[in-house]
Amino acid sequence: MSHLQNLLLDTLLGTKHVDSAALIKLQERSLCVASPGFNIMPGDVRTLVNGFAKNPLQTRREGLYFKEKDYKCIRADDYSLYAKNENTGVVVVKTRLYLLVATYTEGMYPSVCVEATEKLGEYLRRKGN
Repeated sequence: MSHLQNLLLDTLLGTKHVDSAALIKLQERSLCVASPGFNIMPGDVRTLVNGFAKNPLQTRREGLYFKEKDYKCIRADDYSLYAKNENTGVVVVKTRLYLLVATYTEGMYPSVCVEATEKLGEYLRRKGN
């Protein structure tokens, strides 16, 4: 298991408030590592990358279509996208090299998912990633 995958499993899934997580390489627009069973299709990768390429206001207005669900965008800025669909959600944090993606499901605390994902994103940014 790679160092990056260990980071995902320990710092995100270890909270018990992140259902699945992945790192997407921004330059290649490809999946780098993911938690077991979390498959992100190329169309979903494009959606997430484009969410940051657009004006944040436009992303907030339009929302996200991710993993065959429409998500209402509740935060969109240069470094973070938060979106929800009923009791599930997706948190995306941008670093220099990666998009860090985390999802939560019903019964999990979105705030814990957000905090853990943002802290890992901050750690990766400090490391130059």
